[in-house]
Order: sequence, then C-alpha cells, then structure tokens
Amino acid sequence: MKILHQRNSSSHERKRLGPYEIESLITPDQEGQLTAYRVRIEAGQETSESYHKIAEECYYVVSGVGKAILDDSEYNLNPGDFLRLPPGTRHKFVTSDVPLEMLDIHSPGSRPDCDVYFVGEIPEGFTSKE
Repeated sequence: MKILHQRNSSSHERKRLGPYEIESLITPDQEGQLTAYRVRIEAGQETSESYHKIAEECYYVVSGVGKAILDDSEYNLNPGDFLRLPPGTRHKFVTSDVPLEMLDIHSPGSRPDCDVYFVGEIPEGFTSKE
C-alpha cells in the first residue's frame, strides 16, 4: 500500500445508486483497509434501510441537513456532525429541502456489491440483500 493523494476534481467516478450519488475516493486497485466515498442525497429523499455485517462505517456531514435513522432512533444532521456505526447498525437517511453531502468511510472496505444488506427493497445499482 502506498500514499494516496486525490486532487479535488470532477474526474472521480460518480455513480447513481438509488437516491444516492456516490463518488468513490479510493479505487478498488488502491484499496487497503478501508473505502471512502463522497455521498450526496438530493432534497426530499429517503434512502432504504441497510447495514453491514463486517464493516464499521463513519459519516461526516459536509453540507446540507437531514436525519439519520439508526436502529430506529432519529438523529438530526447538520454540517460538521459525525456518526460512527458499528457493524450491524441499521441505517437510513431522510433529507428535507436541501441535499445532504457526507464523507463516508468503511473499515474494512465495503462496496455496493460487498457487505451491503438491505431491510426491504434493494435500491437500483446495489446487489446484496439479506
């Protein structure tokens, strides 16, 4: 593994996965012990409830406001807020009238086709389900 410096540019790969727009900050061939994403959820959206069996997940709110619903408890989100979700934590997000942008880190790494499980409907682009 070597040092990684990603410049802020529009050349990063962005994917639309259900209500999420996900920009992978670490490509699979650069992946070490974690994955990192810039996540955007547009205004007026509610994501499907999901969890990870193996990965611990951390979110840092960059901009916008919304709610995180974690194991049936609600948390208001504002810029600068931080969430740490142990493996198995069920989570979903609800946005209001502005988009929500977050930095999302998993350790060990998790991708849309690896260690992502949904309670209910699987959003377009994801492949795993419990």
